[in-house]
Amino acid sequence: MTWIKTVRLKDSPELREKAKWRLLYPPEYGVPVPVLKEWEAPERGGGISESHTLIPGAYYHAFALFGELLQPDLPLNRSQQEMIATVVSVINACFY
Repeated sequence: MTWIKTVRLKDSPELREKAKWRLLYPPEYGVPVPVLKEWEAPERGGGISESHTLIPGAYYHAFALFGELLQPDLPLNRSQQEMIATVVSVINACFY
């Protein structure tokens, strides 16, 4: 969860238009992931992707890049992509 101001998609037509990056992701990425109860805090902003909503152009381009990198015709499969992401998170001491 972010502590900075975020913009909700329903409140911004420009942001809804920029959210088309979601169409680039494989279908399995559209399955919701349960949130850990201790992370729920209504006074906070959104998740990591919502932290980019103050700059709609950057929001689109940052996540469209990831969508392109996840295309099924590329050499890495989903499990290899997830392993790389996990190792990078561990190296960066990322807690989520």
